[in-house]
Amino acid sequence: MTILETIIAHKYKEVALAKSKVSESELRSSPAFGRKALSLKSFLADPSKTGIIAEYKRKSPSKGLFQGGGDPLAVTRAYTRYGASGLSVLTDTEFFGGSSQDLIEARVNEIPLLRKDFIIDEYQILEAKGMGADVILLIAASLTPERVKELGHFAQGLGLEVLLELHADEELGHVCPEVDLIGINNRDLKTFAVDIARSLDLASRLPAHLPKVAESGISDPDTIRLMKAHGFTGFLIGETFMRQANPGEAFKQFVDQL
Repeated sequence: MTILETIIAHKYKEVALAKSKVSESELRSSPAFGRKALSLKSFLADPSKTGIIAEYKRKSPSKGLFQGGGDPLAVTRAYTRYGASGLSVLTDTEFFGGSSQDLIEARVNEIPLLRKDFIIDEYQILEAKGMGADVILLIAASLTPERVKELGHFAQGLGLEVLLELHADEELGHVCPEVDLIGINNRDLKTFAVDIARSLDLASRLPAHLPKVAESGISDPDTIRLMKAHGFTGFLIGETFMRQANPGEAFKQFVDQL
């Protein structure tokens, strides 16, 4: 099995267990469930901000624990203070060491918050809404086009935006009205190898009306400048900051260079 297949197989078991512990009605009664979501599309269009969706994650399957993964509140506050257009928080526990609590702590920041996880079920979208997320991630490599439409429709019905992540040409058929933004991951989720050219190759074939977000493998401001020239307005960056002892300061230095 590939890394992605292993993660998804575990996710089905994880979601089934979660459903047995917390009902959908309980999720809908969460304090944050009724809040009006912020728009990542709008924040990415704000010229006063960086376009960076700064990510908090504790570890990765390929790199292990990150040096800066100790305090989600401090890290995300620093990201926000220094100009992030949005925040991404890994909530997967088994493979990325995250939790719903990491996202809940990050919610104090008044910028759009993406729940970064491997979403396969409407239940997880209810969880995201209850945590205080504004955006969910749908990964084309783990879903059929029909399932993207169903999950996207469900999320939009709750007032959430949907970021659809693509990796290859054959996934272009997943693009539909039920998604709000398109992300292209430079990291192949089957091998975890990184290739910046992935985003550039796919960019010209994406619908012009959907904001484009480049994900993974962005480690210097020149890469952002290159991608802006190819129509990208969002840049999801995590590891570049999280592998430093002080991710917030690393983010500030990156923005100063940009």
